[in-house]
Amino acid sequence: MINVKEIKSIKLTPFTRMSASIYGVLGLVAALGMLLILAIIQAIGVFPELGNFNVVSGLAVPIIILFPIGAFFSTIVISFFSVMVYNALVPKLGGVKLELDGKNVEKIPVVSFALILSVIGAVWAFIAGLVLAAVISPLFSLLSTMATTPEAAQIAANFTNATGGAMPTGVQFGAAGIVVSLVLIIGLPIMIFVFGFIWNALFAIFYNYLVTRVAKIQLEFSQISENLHELKNIPVIPTALAVALVYALLGLLGILSGNYADFIINFVQYFIGTTLIALLYNYLAPKIGSIKLNLE
Repeated sequence: MINVKEIKSIKLTPFTRMSASIYGVLGLVAALGMLLILAIIQAIGVFPELGNFNVVSGLAVPIIILFPIGAFFSTIVISFFSVMVYNALVPKLGGVKLELDGKNVEKIPVVSFALILSVIGAVWAFIAGLVLAAVISPLFSLLSTMATTPEAAQIAANFTNATGGAMPTGVQFGAAGIVVSLVLIIGLPIMIFVFGFIWNALFAIFYNYLVTRVAKIQLEFSQISENLHELKNIPVIPTALAVALVYALLGLLGILSGNYADFIINFVQYFIGTTLIALLYNYLAPKIGSIKLNLE
């Protein structure tokens, strides 16, 4: 029997704690993988100019410390804010909907899925645009001021005489700064929203009409109260296979542009990544607490 469930809200602390823990462990795995690659590179003598410097022992401590810690704390920030935005947007836009048959995700309604995720991406893009504009705007202001000095006027005259072209004036630098800031603050979020909506919609469409014929994402929920549920378990292989197939199909877009490797790379990358995430989730959930959702 198909039950349509809408994720009305996500409990902030359990989600953030679980996400940060998983990505902290994945950061450690990535660090060990990088050290292994560096050891192989040094063993086969790719960079003989390094001499007697032992890349592995020299970089082991910073990599093993920085990767997991960086992944852990950056995930705390990203997860915490993203869930806050999601919970705030649901009353206005509606939440992600799932059509469930037992633990099988039979269908992901396209619009609800694509809309809220693309808006969250646009919010992040707006924040990034503000930060970049705050950094870049003073540089253009400085260039605009410098362009009005006598020394700059002499340099501009010499440049014009030598090339026949004109260097930008202070007013032009100032105008360019305003344009760049507007593009970052307004244009970037709009672009992220549009492309994010298309990408997320394609994800849902590929999953609904192609991938579910082969494999389905499986989520094992347990009801705590009337609407509060916890994600008890993620069956590893079917979920990893379904996610990997979706991204493999999305990789077909790369084939259309002549990049034939994306199809295989996406499948392998997302199968391994989803497998690790599901395994870690199932291991950590009884120890640090599972993700809790309000489903209606």
